[in-house]
Amino acid sequence: MAYSVGQVAKAAGVTVRTLHHYDEIGLLSPHGRSSAGYRRYNDMDLERLQLIRYYRELGFPLDEIATILDDPASDPAEHLRQQHELLTGRIGKLQEMVAAIELAMEARKMNIQLTPEERFEVFGDADPELYAEEAKQRWSGTEAYQESSRRTSGYSKDDWLRHKAENEDWGRRLTEVMASGAATDSPAAMELAEEHRQLISRWFYDCPYEAHTGLADMYLADPRFTEYFERIQPGMAAYLSEAIHANAVSRA
Repeated sequence: MAYSVGQVAKAAGVTVRTLHHYDEIGLLSPHGRSSAGYRRYNDMDLERLQLIRYYRELGFPLDEIATILDDPASDPAEHLRQQHELLTGRIGKLQEMVAAIELAMEARKMNIQLTPEERFEVFGDADPELYAEEAKQRWSGTEAYQESSRRTSGYSKDDWLRHKAENEDWGRRLTEVMASGAATDSPAAMELAEEHRQLISRWFYDCPYEAHTGLADMYLADPRFTEYFERIQPGMAAYLSEAIHANAVSRA
């Protein structure tokens, strides 16, 4: 059987232009031509096209597909194993993105009245609303949550930038204390733990020592909080948690 390029394109669900491109790069060249010079494909060509489409669906680039199909020394199983690893990782990332999008869609807005440009300037890639619904479900009945919502609803861009600057300065100084080798119950470490508590109290809600130690435990129990501090300085989540507990004991 001989098939025209149009028939092959329709049957395979690709465009004629795609088949022309495959021919030009030597990935799928038809076995024959008509008397007028038009491409004519046979059953072996269609089988090869099916394999090409299969590998394309798996995300393989065209040059790698050509290697798999044409190189006798190439190991298709090894290529598939490598692609399986890549796709598995990609699926995990996509699942995380889907979960984040769904949560953001359902989340109650936190009344942060900023334009998209201002939000990026203040928060960067972080989305302050990403876990808003979760926070509402877990703590909406608490005075701390209600007070935080009341305060942040009135914050302007300048307010958020001041908070960002204070928080970054605190993180820089805690990094320096960690680098000095100071113990978590040293005066320098506990002073910064106390400053952390006061930052929360000043910007969001009154944070007594009992609540602060609860946060310290959460910084280690919840990988999202751990990751936040680890991005500032590796080991910071555990160091800060211990310093917060030491500070609470010393102030008792």
